[in-house]
Amino acid sequence: MYKNILVPIDGSETSSIGLTEAIRLATNQGARIRLVHVVNELLVVLPEAYINIGSVVEELRRAGQLVLDNSEKAVQSAGVEVDTILIEVMGNQAGEQIIRQAQQWGADLIVCGTHGRRGIRRIVMGSDAEYIVRHTSVPILLIRGGRESPVL
Repeated sequence: MYKNILVPIDGSETSSIGLTEAIRLATNQGARIRLVHVVNELLVVLPEAYINIGSVVEELRRAGQLVLDNSEKAVQSAGVEVDTILIEVMGNQAGEQIIRQAQQWGADLIVCGTHGRRGIRRIVMGSDAEYIVRHTSVPILLIRGGRESPVL
């Protein structure tokens, strides 16, 4: 039986599908949910472009908090106990932070949406879900999103 379900969310359709499944499981199991959003502050800036990095990071924080707030409302409306955490990192993989949070909180299950990336896009962009699967000792339920065309 699951009591603590960790759900990484990023505002994508796939993470919303994962959240819906986590709510269903939590309702069925009498579990609580922790929502996690990771803001990675490592930015690549072209030398010829001026970007106010402080304002970009602040916007990432605001957007992440909005995702958490909206998701929290969805969980609360289902009558499930919920809390949220916004994690800020500089360059680390989001998957690494999600695993750390699952261990610290005592998660029984991680419910994670996958984006179904293929080919070069997967290699270049990486996969937080794949990282979590390969490195966590916590059981994980992967929720597949919409299918994308393979990118070579």
